[in-house]
Amino acid sequence: MHAPLSASRLIGTKTLFYWAIAASGVALCWVWPHHTYQAVLFAAFGMISVAPLVIPGIGLAAWIVASSADKQISKALEGKTGLSVLAGAAIGALTPVCGVTVLPLMAGLLAAGVPLAPIMAFWLSSPVTDPAMLTVTAATLGWPFAFGKTIAAFGLGLAGGAAVFIFANRDWVRSALRDNTMVKGLSQNSCAAPGSFNAYIWREPARRHAFARQSLATSRLLILCLFPAFMAEYALNAVLTPSSLAVYAGEDAWWAIPAAVFIGAPAYIDGFAALPLTRALIDNGMAYGAALAFLVSGGVVSIWGALAIFPVLKLKPFILYLAVAVTGSMLTGYIFEWIV
Repeated sequence: MHAPLSASRLIGTKTLFYWAIAASGVALCWVWPHHTYQAVLFAAFGMISVAPLVIPGIGLAAWIVASSADKQISKALEGKTGLSVLAGAAIGALTPVCGVTVLPLMAGLLAAGVPLAPIMAFWLSSPVTDPAMLTVTAATLGWPFAFGKTIAAFGLGLAGGAAVFIFANRDWVRSALRDNTMVKGLSQNSCAAPGSFNAYIWREPARRHAFARQSLATSRLLILCLFPAFMAEYALNAVLTPSSLAVYAGEDAWWAIPAAVFIGAPAYIDGFAALPLTRALIDNGMAYGAALAFLVSGGVVSIWGALAIFPVLKLKPFILYLAVAVTGSMLTGYIFEWIV
């Protein structure tokens, strides 16, 4: 069994990663100076164009964390199954939950005896969108995609909760967590929070500090994800000819949406970074339904998300999670293609 990464080793890994990015940038400037300059300009203008919609989303996400509104999630997921599934799907679709919090929250709730149905509803809907993601999606792809992702997240949550409810009497539903040290550790840790809910965050120094810290962290994440993604969008548009994807992922290809889910989702890296790339794919012929199916499925069935969930859930709940995510993503694509 491998020992966990120490803080020094983790910092060393991050430093190596940043040095690799810097070296790649220098290599690009040397090999393709003109295209590198144009790509940087394209990315800079892209960041400026999305800023008016992104900044309010960052502020809202930071307020939710600073006010401790996210702590109300656990309370909302308790109670009658139907109402708790509805609450879990809605909260997951609208509430930003940091990556460190998702697994401890879910493991802690399951360990505390909260039913799997509302937890599955939240778990399926939460990775797809949040206020910051909603605004970035609207700024990058338009409001139909932004609303489509939000509705899809809510629908996935409801479908996941309903699917679990069907098997409510099975042992693997009643005891969905694996029995290992990782689960025990996750259930004992969570993100630091200022305390009980208080909407007036400016009245307390700790909450103001939490707001600033969360805003800075989210802004840094957006810059690190979006700037390279805009550069990749420029590269895609430079390499692909107009409508080059129409044959493979256009609206006339019946396999476009399944391909977007089964091929695109495992390669999905980050929700913010995927948006400019998706816009470039649409510009080169990808159907709207396939594009939304890619975005939705990437959030819930990416290889990174699956690897994070698999050590926590037992095999049967994990397979149910994947089945709902894949089926729901394809249905989302078909419905969006029909409506739009």
